[in-house]
Amino acid sequence: MARSSDYGAFMEKFVLKPSSSSHELPLNGLIFAVKDIFDVDGFVTGFGNPDWARTHLAATSTAPAVLAILRGGATCVGKTVMDEMAYSINGENKHYGTPTNPCAPDRVPGGSSSGSAVAVGAKLVDFSLGTDTGGSVRVPASYCSILGFRPSHDAVSTAGVIPMAQSFDTVGWFARDPVILNRVGRILLQLPDVDLVRPRQIFIAEDCFQLSSIPNNRVSQVLVKSVEKLFGGDVVKHLILGDYVEDKVPSLSHFMTKEIKKQDYNIASLAALSSAMRLLQRYEFKNNHGEWVNTVKPDLGPGISERVWEAVQTIGENIDICYSVKAEIIDALTTLLEDFGILAIPTVPGPPPKLNTDPTTLEIFRAKAFSLLSIAGVSGFCQVSIPLGMYDDLPVAISLLAKHGSDGFLLHVVETLYDALQEQIAISER
Repeated sequence: MARSSDYGAFMEKFVLKPSSSSHELPLNGLIFAVKDIFDVDGFVTGFGNPDWARTHLAATSTAPAVLAILRGGATCVGKTVMDEMAYSINGENKHYGTPTNPCAPDRVPGGSSSGSAVAVGAKLVDFSLGTDTGGSVRVPASYCSILGFRPSHDAVSTAGVIPMAQSFDTVGWFARDPVILNRVGRILLQLPDVDLVRPRQIFIAEDCFQLSSIPNNRVSQVLVKSVEKLFGGDVVKHLILGDYVEDKVPSLSHFMTKEIKKQDYNIASLAALSSAMRLLQRYEFKNNHGEWVNTVKPDLGPGISERVWEAVQTIGENIDICYSVKAEIIDALTTLLEDFGILAIPTVPGPPPKLNTDPTTLEIFRAKAFSLLSIAGVSGFCQVSIPLGMYDDLPVAISLLAKHGSDGFLLHVVETLYDALQEQIAISER
């Protein structure tokens, strides 16, 4: 396969026609690709690793999420490259090659839904499907300067999708156009068409924006000015999210280690939240795949190999406390946002890292990234990553979160805000 022409985004190309060619269908005429974690009848689901592909048979049915999109009128043109076993947010794959980031070719594309994001960013498809457990849609969306939506946990069927960690697994999607993002969402979420509801409040998490290496005038201020123009200044509220979470989620004290308290580069309560999330993720990953890993001993890339083997050796200690943290953060953020409230944070703490960076040098960046990503990860709230143009020739993004089940509201807000954001980006880039 000529990898240069498709940015190395595809594992294999094929054509699945829509169930009906009616012009009335909402996705009529659009093309899409799916991450190689979704079952497609007749194809082996490769999970990013050749040893996995070698030891598994072809799927005998197609994942319901993929079927829903085909019924919506879109055509599937292939499966995309992903990080091995979905256990990385970098986007590098030593076996199948790393998809080329279309807006920053010397940088990682983000993972684990790397090829799906690249295919959209490079305009090879109109939209694509990925999955997001710890950040695998949100991170590549931000690195490739496209829209990425992680829905409320359990809002979209994950049947026919290889599990990573069921407490956090979601089916997400990418698009360049907010109208297409919304249309795809309405099909996957089975939502009726509803009118936009004006956001009641938009909370700017000031401490979270301080984690970012990108100046505030290029991130939070772009959002604030756009919101003031569309909805009025009274909607904008400012918040120290870390203090709020520490106060309202008492079970996090079990994860507040001395090391976390000493981290002056991070927010202690969110670092503890991230620790709880990653512990439960390791435990569930082991339950799903430990036996296979121990039997096959797969060849895994750097960083991923260490994480997979750490997960396989995890014991069940403190897992019940993880579930308490999950229940408490859901209550805390539901109380904060209520109906039609939005929380704004950076998607990630800075621009995409350079290709082939030593994993140990990325530890602080990863720690800060997971502090941000764990908010929606553990609460199961919906989150959208929105591109905000370029800073120093590298992509910038912001994220909006809304309470569980508010996906349709959030998709509408993105579509409504998008043009105002583009105007503010153009002003701030001058």
